[in-house]
Amino acid sequence: MKRFFVLMLAAVMILTLAAACSKSGGEQAPASSNQPQEEQSSPKAETVTLKFWRPSGNDQENGAIDKLIANFEAANPGIKVELENIPFDNYETKIRTALAGNNAADIIAIDAPTMPSYVSAGALYDLTSFMEADANLSDIPDGIVESMKYNGKIYLAPINEANIAMFYNKKMFEAKGIPLPSKNVDEAWTWDQVLDAAKKLNDPAAGVVGIDPADGFGGGEGPAYFKTPILWQFGAEVLSPDGSTAKGYLDSNEAKEALRFYQSLYQGSKVASLELPPDPFPTGKLAISVNGIWALGHFKNNFPDFKLGEDWDIAPLPKMKRQAMANGSWTFGITANSKHPQEAWKFINYMTNTEGAKIYAEMTGVMPVRYSVVDQIPAMKEYPYTVFVGQTQKFSRPRPVTPAYPAVSAAIRELFADVGQGNRDVDAAAADAVKKIDTALKSLKK
Repeated sequence: MKRFFVLMLAAVMILTLAAACSKSGGEQAPASSNQPQEEQSSPKAETVTLKFWRPSGNDQENGAIDKLIANFEAANPGIKVELENIPFDNYETKIRTALAGNNAADIIAIDAPTMPSYVSAGALYDLTSFMEADANLSDIPDGIVESMKYNGKIYLAPINEANIAMFYNKKMFEAKGIPLPSKNVDEAWTWDQVLDAAKKLNDPAAGVVGIDPADGFGGGEGPAYFKTPILWQFGAEVLSPDGSTAKGYLDSNEAKEALRFYQSLYQGSKVASLELPPDPFPTGKLAISVNGIWALGHFKNNFPDFKLGEDWDIAPLPKMKRQAMANGSWTFGITANSKHPQEAWKFINYMTNTEGAKIYAEMTGVMPVRYSVVDQIPAMKEYPYTVFVGQTQKFSRPRPVTPAYPAVSAAIRELFADVGQGNRDVDAAAADAVKKIDTALKSLKK
């Protein structure tokens, strides 16, 4: 019942946003009648102020955005960008509340999978003509371009991407005589090969867990980001091509095969553990870990004696019937009621095109989206970044593109927890997940 009210609340919010955002934006106020007559007859060009909201980042990210704003304002003296960094935990609430009240910023940062819910509410400006004219779409991998679209139109502009791969303890592999996985993204191991290695590495007596296949059982968006690719890798889909149902897709034979394999890691061979200590991989308690590009900095800063290339290495994500990984990071959009969409686009285009994106990547160390930026940063063409970049460019795809994505994400999280933690019957768990998603999809049509 609680989940039902959550879904209903989401639907009400979307309808509220739609009503608020469908109101046309007014023109700028005319010059005050108190000004001298000669100024009214020949008004001076006024500075356009753009409000820009984004969730607070780390010092490097915040510094990079400040640098981009300063560069842009210096080159465009008629435009001022007013930045507000909002605490992450409050960001989504503030955005939705402001959109409903028709007082949101001109430019907002958006986590790509949530974009359709904003578009369906009429809250985002259609960037298609801007992107096609100015953004050099051929410089962006097709899979990422698709993650920016809803109903064939582009609403977001990307600046960087995240990525996950298979981290493995090299010394443990060598001690067990296990051949090392290839670093070539075109030579990914199968999940069967990974399972075979995990069985040999799993050592409960020594406190070593064979594998953490998909970032444990946390909350938020992490589970869907890590676990949806397992479904894809086994040949399954979450939704129908038109996004109207999960029936026949999330409960397909391919999806159930993926879920049973995942379940077997915990409940069958027991090479995965339901509970792990903090930082199990760099402390030698975990042999294989599916982890993100962000872990590179964490290990380097906090475990300097755990050295890449000596103690551990990185290989592409495992595959079965195909290779696949999820894309879609934080991006930029223009609110539908912005009075300055042309100027807002000018700033977004500077941030996300080659010059701005290169500055951002160099200052933050994140992985760029654009081929042109990757080509200008030597580190991105060297291991280990070649694993992450190669997967993004060749095998990445959007998570399900639907206004009901929050419900889809929650259903995926609960489904994998049910079969992994709870050892629940896969058929029953998949049927429940399908029902939750289809209920959410139907509620959007009412």
